[in-house]
Amino acid sequence: MGLNLILSFVFVAFVAWYLATDPLKLSIVSNFPDYDPHYLAPPPFNPVLNFSRDNRNKLQATDVKSKGEFVGPENIAFDPRGRGPYTGVSDGRIIRWDGPELGWITFATTATNRSEICDYGNPAEEKPEYEQICGRPLGLRFHKKTGELYIADSYLGLMKVGPEGGVAEPVVTELDGVPFKLINNLDIDENDIIYFTDSSRKYTRRQVFIAMLEGDNTGRLLKHDPATKKTSVLLDGLRFPNGVRVSQDGTFLVFAETRMCRLWRYWLKGPKAGTSDIFVEYLPGVPDNLGRNERGEFWVPLHSLRTNLEMYIGVLPWIRQAIVRLPLAQKQLFKLFLPKPHAVVLRYSSEGKLLEILEDQTGQKVHSLCDAQEHDGKLYLGSVNAPQLGVYALSSSTEEI
Repeated sequence: MGLNLILSFVFVAFVAWYLATDPLKLSIVSNFPDYDPHYLAPPPFNPVLNFSRDNRNKLQATDVKSKGEFVGPENIAFDPRGRGPYTGVSDGRIIRWDGPELGWITFATTATNRSEICDYGNPAEEKPEYEQICGRPLGLRFHKKTGELYIADSYLGLMKVGPEGGVAEPVVTELDGVPFKLINNLDIDENDIIYFTDSSRKYTRRQVFIAMLEGDNTGRLLKHDPATKKTSVLLDGLRFPNGVRVSQDGTFLVFAETRMCRLWRYWLKGPKAGTSDIFVEYLPGVPDNLGRNERGEFWVPLHSLRTNLEMYIGVLPWIRQAIVRLPLAQKQLFKLFLPKPHAVVLRYSSEGKLLEILEDQTGQKVHSLCDAQEHDGKLYLGSVNAPQLGVYALSSSTEEI
């Protein structure tokens, strides 16, 4: 046996030992000894190549607002009086647009111990290391009867604040004595029942990349009854459930299972009440929050298009195990999977039929979208990591596929 062959064998053995043991604790999963990547079957076809495209790039007509004033307008809402938009941003505030003279004002906060450490510098930048202190409001939904704003704070749980804002108060922060780790989105039905998603019982928002790479299936769809103060589990074993919207007639709700790139329907009324089925399968990208218009149609923004690496590495858990053991930061690893900037919003009927596709294929105006809310003929576009809000005039989009 030649020296080069011996050295190659020793090197391979060393790398295998290092990736298996992480002796220096430099990997992103060094604090997660139970990290266990799951087998994830790939789609039967490439969904990116099998959907119609908006070759006119209609989202390039988006009006970009407030660039650099804040970061991460995750979810967008308007109150029962039509004021807004409201959005939660990365420094832990819920802010409201009060017109060109006043601009954005602070409407509410979720953290009771908020300090100036949470405040943006100039320019505004994320401070993910302080999210647990400052709060990170994600889902927002106004109660139409009371005017109260309900908030899904990723770290602090389900909260609410009165019509005039202030410091939010907790509604539910745990289930069966176990605090929530990643509350994400919510909606409220005509009977005042709150439906919300618990994306993971294992990981926090700062660890989303790890959860996605693992294929974590500890997510849940929950409901909370304010009258009885009872919280119950509707569905369990989900891979990162996210946006949720109740249908126009209240007979069902739709929610996104982000890691599996699909939408579920959970029946609330009728002969199928209490059961669930797939609403839309094999989306071409990663869904986040959901919007619904007055016609009962659903807006589905895609944070990014799927990639071959993401789709087909799911069948090889050992490769994902090796990747997370590398002595690299999460941002560095994320770049391996990061697709090029792109923006996609899909519009579906209440029966799950695709009606319209809006894109910015270059990502020059908008990209990494996580919300699309229709209001007064405009589509308000949010992003969990972009320093801007987008406003797209729907009058410039009249064609259906």
